[in-house]
Amino acid sequence: MIAFVWRKGMWFQLRKILLCVLGLYVTIPFLIKLCPGIQAKLIFLNFVRVPYFIDLKKPQDQGLNHTCNYYLQPEEDVTIGVWHTVPTVWWKTAQGKDQMWYEDALASSYPIILYLHGNAGTRGGDHRVELYKVLSSLGYHVVTFDYRGWGDSIGTPSERGMTYDALHVFDWIKARSGDNSIYIWGHSLGTGVATNLVRRLCERETPPDALILESPFTNIREEAKSHPFSVIYRYFPGFDWFFLDPITSSGIKFANDENVKHISCSLLILHAEDDPVVPFQLGRKLYNIAAPSRSFRDFKVQFIPFHSDLGYRHKYIYKSPELPRILREFLGKSEPELQH
Repeated sequence: MIAFVWRKGMWFQLRKILLCVLGLYVTIPFLIKLCPGIQAKLIFLNFVRVPYFIDLKKPQDQGLNHTCNYYLQPEEDVTIGVWHTVPTVWWKTAQGKDQMWYEDALASSYPIILYLHGNAGTRGGDHRVELYKVLSSLGYHVVTFDYRGWGDSIGTPSERGMTYDALHVFDWIKARSGDNSIYIWGHSLGTGVATNLVRRLCERETPPDALILESPFTNIREEAKSHPFSVIYRYFPGFDWFFLDPITSSGIKFANDENVKHISCSLLILHAEDDPVVPFQLGRKLYNIAAPSRSFRDFKVQFIPFHSDLGYRHKYIYKSPELPRILREFLGKSEPELQH
C-alpha cells in the first residue's frame, strides 16, 4: 500500500514536471515572435563576455606583448575598442612604445589583416588571441576590434552598426598604411560583417587585397535553421514564422550568398568538416555560389576543407600546421624570417 502511494506521488510529480516543460516549449516560440529583439540578442550574444575578468585595456595580460589598445569613434555616442598587434619580428622593438609608434608602424612593408570576430565573447577571446599570435608570427599586422555593444565598446548592436564600425576601422587603417596590402578576415558571424564591408568597398572602388572567410554561412536565416540550438524546434509547426521571420523583421540578414556576387577581390574560404556551429555544407554552398560569379572572373576563389579527424571544429583552424602554407600560396607572400 505504501509503495503504491509512493509510486502514485512520483508519477504525479513527473507529470507535473513534464507539463511545465511542455508549456515552456510551446511558450518560447510565441515569446520570440512577440519580442523579436530576443532573437537578435541570441544571434549577437554580445552580452556573453568570455573570458571573464580580463582587462581589455591590457592585451599584454593575454600574452600579446607587442599589441596596443586603441579607442576609435565611428559615430557620435559610439566608441569601439581596438587591438593592433605588430609582426612578431618587431616584438622587442615594440616594448614600451606608444599609440603613435603603432600607428606609424602600419606604413611599414608588412601586410595588414583586419580581423572581424564572431558573436559572443570579445577581442580577447582565447581562440582569437591564438590566431593573432599565429598571424603575427607569419609577418602580419593584425588589427581587430569589438563591435559596438561588445566588450568595452559602447553602442547598441545592429548589422548596420557592425558593418559601419568595420568600415571605419578599415578607413582608419587605409589612411595610415600607404600602399601596404590589407586583407579582411572574418570568422563565423564576422563573415557576414566581412562580406557586407567588402561589398561596400568594392562598390566604392576601394577593395581590399583579399577576403578570407573562416567558417562562413550563406545567410543568417539558413544558419539559424541549421544551428544546433534550433534542433528541438526544427520540426515545430510554423518554425520559419516563429523563429526566422523575427530575425528578418529585426533587419538582420548577413547575406553572404548575395554579397559575394558583388565582390571583386580574391576570396579564400576555410571550413572544418566537423564544425558543429556553422555546418560545413553552408561553407561549401557559399563557395559554389561565389566561384562561378562574374565578379570573381579576374580573381582567385579557393575553398580549403579541414578533415573532421583533425578536430578543428568551429574555431580551431588556427592550430593547423598547414595554415602558413595556405596563406602564403593564396596571398602570394613569402614568410619572413622570425626574429625574437
